[in-house]
Amino acid sequence: MVRRGSVAALALVWGLGAAAPAWAEGRLAFFASGEDLATEGFVGAQLTRDGWALTFDHIFVTVTALTAHQAEPPYDAMAGGEIQATTSVVLAGEHSFDLVEADADDRVLIGEVEAPVGHFNALSWRMTPATAGPAAGYAMVFVGTAERDGVVVPFVLRNAEARTYRCGEFVGDERKGFVVAGGMADLELTFHLDHVFGRADKAADDPTNLDALGFDAFAAGGEHEITLRGMHIGHAGEGHCDVVWE
Repeated sequence: MVRRGSVAALALVWGLGAAAPAWAEGRLAFFASGEDLATEGFVGAQLTRDGWALTFDHIFVTVTALTAHQAEPPYDAMAGGEIQATTSVVLAGEHSFDLVEADADDRVLIGEVEAPVGHFNALSWRMTPATAGPAAGYAMVFVGTAERDGVVVPFVLRNAEARTYRCGEFVGDERKGFVVAGGMADLELTFHLDHVFGRADKAADDPTNLDALGFDAFAAGGEHEITLRGMHIGHAGEGHCDVVWE
């Protein structure tokens, strides 16, 4: 048994930089973001590669096996392969969310779990077709309106392909994933929509534009099933991920 005085002493030791005991835990939250291209759309200078303005009513995404890792060595997404983790925590179940229904920071809370102290410097998840809800049967669904030269086109684009993303440390304005005893940390699944539609403000031979769909193929409007195979949509902030298609 640890006495009250001992607990206070342990807290002081942790504050001096010693490692917390194995039973110490905090919480880890998982967020998703499509950034301002999801919430504001492809507008202004940020049109699609073929000059369409897009605004979205919904962007549904479904994930499973959402897992944060304390990886050693740090995961190299460019090299690919399995994540070598000393500790992992899983947000169990299937999670469907709408990237448009985000907070002021363009983020959607997926869920949170208890997590041991340490730096969660890697992240993995599967995108799988939803089993229920408005996106049932699909892993990613775009619902919105396109406009170019006065032509307005409502559209629904559905993607059913399953794939696994394995990512290294979040790259952004600040580092993420540091769990301390009794504290809250977070990680982010970031979806770069310009990899799907391209960007008119980038060069035509920019790698993003070379692989992107654009919107011309859907100019008649209506509903379309699309392939996203080979596109690197999922990231951890600006950090790259290895993608395994099923």
